[in-house]
Amino acid sequence: MKRIVYIAAVAALACRPAAAEVKAATAQGFEVVATVTVHVTPKQAFAALAQPQRWWNPEHTFSGDAASLSLRLKPGGCFCEQMKDGGWAKHLEVTMVRPGSAIELHGGLGPLRFQGVAGALTWIVKPAEGGGATITQDYVVGGYLREGAEHWAPIVDGVLEEQMTRLASLIDTGSPMPKKAN
Repeated sequence: MKRIVYIAAVAALACRPAAAEVKAATAQGFEVVATVTVHVTPKQAFAALAQPQRWWNPEHTFSGDAASLSLRLKPGGCFCEQMKDGGWAKHLEVTMVRPGSAIELHGGLGPLRFQGVAGALTWIVKPAEGGGATITQDYVVGGYLREGAEHWAPIVDGVLEEQMTRLASLIDTGSPMPKKAN
């Protein structure tokens, strides 16, 4: 019985979306942050984080296929996407890796790549209080955005919150599709 209650509690936690917020937004830039807690070691959480092809929503790719994504954690590496026609997209450049604890990338995600912006995306993995791991995603974007950064901040926040929710679901349930609450 205890095991059933534990499994139900883990499943309920996996259903919760990432805690996300627009920390700041001005006409020139914004910062969005999302945090999830998962029930594996920080090392295991970091390993899953480094495989976006397993958890990224394919609706937020150019190819429509998350399996075409890769994240190369090497100097000058990239968060890239291979297209079926032989084309490719470099979403973000890897600028720092601290194995097991941090990944820093630079660039404009999605429609931001077509704007005049610079962005810094950081993922930090830490031990969670009481066990497991906490993954915090922080994306700071500045520059020229045609509709203004205040317009883009909640959109980017929603998309990145969804990705973190999918990552947490993959880690805790084996599937990137969060289960719906009853």
